Amino acid sequence: MLRENKMKIQKTITYFEGPGKENTKDCAFAALERAKELGIKNVVVASSQGYTAKIFHEAFQGSGIQLIIVTHAVGFSKPGIWEFDADLAKTLTDFGVKIIKGTHSLSGLERAISRNPKLGGSSRTEVIAETLRRTVSVGTKVAVECVLIAADQGAVPINDEVIAVGGTEEGADTVVVIKPSHTANYFDLQVREFVAIPRNR
Repeated sequence: MLRENKMKIQKTITYFEGPGKENTKDCAFAALERAKELGIKNVVVASSQGYTAKIFHEAFQGSGIQLIIVTHAVGFSKPGIWEFDADLAKTLTDFGVKIIKGTHSLSGLERAISRNPKLGGSSRTEVIAETLRRTVSVGTKVAVECVLIAADQGAVPINDEVIAVGGTEEGADTVVVIKPSHTANYFDLQVREFVAIPRNR
């Protein structure tokens, strides 16, 4: 039996049986519901090509909540190429959605060193990323990274909580409430609530 505690808060968490694209719509509605409940004004969503961005835009349209889509940097998969659907990007920005291209905060330049056969070895930054990925979820690592990118570009204030959404490979399967920080102040970032997460990762 739980003792009476005036500081106690009980909230619902959605647990998916596993990670994957099929959880995206449920994540969108869970994120919207928690954003409204907490009065959160900014929702940061990872979307590499546009599938997740489109679903979240449809769910959030008319809500008054700012949707911030964080995509891969140009050249992430192929030199000089941006993976995100350019037509969709224009449609979303016409509706006031912010789209940010960002280098991964938890790898970036260090990945070029660790993947080099002459240098090799993991960096401390990649250890942080791998810890989040393996002990919590891939989506949590992605959500944290996207908030760092958004904060570094001034798209979200660092003193206000945001909802952050990430996924495993495609789509969304993780929704968290985060107090942002800049990458240079990584350890000031706080994951404050889990809203949705795959149970079996």
